[in-house]
Amino acid sequence: MTAAARLLPRPAKVAEGGGELVLTDGIRFTVSPGAEEPAAWLWSVLTTSTGYRRIERDAVGTGIRLEIDQELAEAAGAEAYRMNVTDDGVRIVGGGAAGVFWGAQAFLQLLPAEVYRRSRVSGVRWAAPTCEVEDAPRFAWRGVMLDVARHFLPKHEVLRFVDLVAMHRLNVLHLHLTDDQGWRIQIDRYPRLTEVGAWRRESQVGYGKDAPGDGRPHGGFYTQDDLREIVAYAAARGITVVPEVESPGHVQAAIAAYPELGVLTEPLEVGTRWGIIPNILNAEESTVEFFTNVLDEVLDIFPSPYIGVGGDECVKDQWRADARTQERMRELGVVTEEELQSWFIRRLDDHLTARGRRLYGWDEILEGGLAPGATVAAWRGETGAVAAARAGHDVVLCPDHTLYLNYRQSESPEEPIPLVVPITVRDVYDFDPLPAALTPDEARHVLGAQANLWTECMDSPRTLDYFAFPRLCALAEALWSTGPRDFEAFSERLQTQLARLDAVGVEYRRETGPLPWQTRPGIPGRIDTREQRAAEIATLVAGLGD
Repeated sequence: MTAAARLLPRPAKVAEGGGELVLTDGIRFTVSPGAEEPAAWLWSVLTTSTGYRRIERDAVGTGIRLEIDQELAEAAGAEAYRMNVTDDGVRIVGGGAAGVFWGAQAFLQLLPAEVYRRSRVSGVRWAAPTCEVEDAPRFAWRGVMLDVARHFLPKHEVLRFVDLVAMHRLNVLHLHLTDDQGWRIQIDRYPRLTEVGAWRRESQVGYGKDAPGDGRPHGGFYTQDDLREIVAYAAARGITVVPEVESPGHVQAAIAAYPELGVLTEPLEVGTRWGIIPNILNAEESTVEFFTNVLDEVLDIFPSPYIGVGGDECVKDQWRADARTQERMRELGVVTEEELQSWFIRRLDDHLTARGRRLYGWDEILEGGLAPGATVAAWRGETGAVAAARAGHDVVLCPDHTLYLNYRQSESPEEPIPLVVPITVRDVYDFDPLPAALTPDEARHVLGAQANLWTECMDSPRTLDYFAFPRLCALAEALWSTGPRDFEAFSERLQTQLARLDAVGVEYRRETGPLPWQTRPGIPGRIDTREQRAAEIATLVAGLGD
């Protein structure tokens, strides 16, 4: 099999050498300054599966050389890499440590899939085709959002997911840490956020107001040390972890812990139902201070330039009905509830800007006006992306009809808890983040895209695997590769990638549909046609950008 037939995402340039490199016991590593972390990672993978020893520089054996080239960084960016595989060794040059890491990932793809196994594998001929590869990503933001609020994912499973993200040369992991149904980040100043907010008495099973609860308590949270570990682990693999703390809606878990944050006087429990919940924050100065204090601790954990604050699906009925909120609006000089949300988001943005960070929020934050430095996650089609870019805001595309990976994967009734519209591997592969309506200057504001894994109906790592893969494989190529697309060629390379996922132990969705234990018989979902969903989204974004 040629090098080009093995590599996913598809690289920019591949020159086949026609020979092969055969690894033998005794691998000689040469590592330039700055490439130590990718080298340590590559060595750990190779020695685990092959059982081969590392030898001294002057000894005879397979040579692996890892370097950083500043000229490559200036020409093509820190994530660019060049790889030259000959019959006596491999040289990987990156624009930065991330580029070296992506080159190391590409080299592993040239070897048999057994290289991904976590113990020594006997009887394998560890051979790679000789080739020269030049490559760099098309987009700077190639991400996936993981919702750990609806269903908590233990730390070791998050680390496993980081490895899978890195395996596909995706470079952003957006962690959705708080929502109505759970608060997952330890905040030392406000301990009840996890003492109370991290636990709910049960979870809804399936979609709809009549869906039953399971009667089983659910919860969990990450300590600050847990999150620092996740951040460092991801950074060593070229991935930035972007945290998200929701406000001013999707906050029932926080209000359950600290009732003074809410509009209502009666106590609330942590949410047990899915969907859009009307309980929101009040607009008092003390509440703004509470969330800026939370953000201060978030900033101390996450070095990401971008900090998510939510801003989506904030139902404003409580503000409209509450006399104190209406009085507060008059005090602030705002006329509409949309302007009040904008005021709240701007206060958070001011705080983040003063700390040298950038606010990242869902496209609802455009309603009522937005601070200049904010970055928008456009989920309601392309309307928010176009409006944001034209207003001078950077934007990340994540349209629900293409990149919400909690949506069903086919029209088959066997799909587990089928939601909304079908999103196939082909749909994701064909996605292009650049809206046609943008001019070249406006398109420069498009950082890239991310898939979103909302976990209301994903209550285990096995279920997460099923919904994420192989659709994330398709997204990886859509966001990394340049030039014309060829789905048939991609599909052939995908089969090789699936063999790697088998070696890792990923329970992805088969092309033929779910396996028996991946179905959820009798649990209700929500089925929309594409026309129905498009009409609903059009209503939601009516007037946006006018």
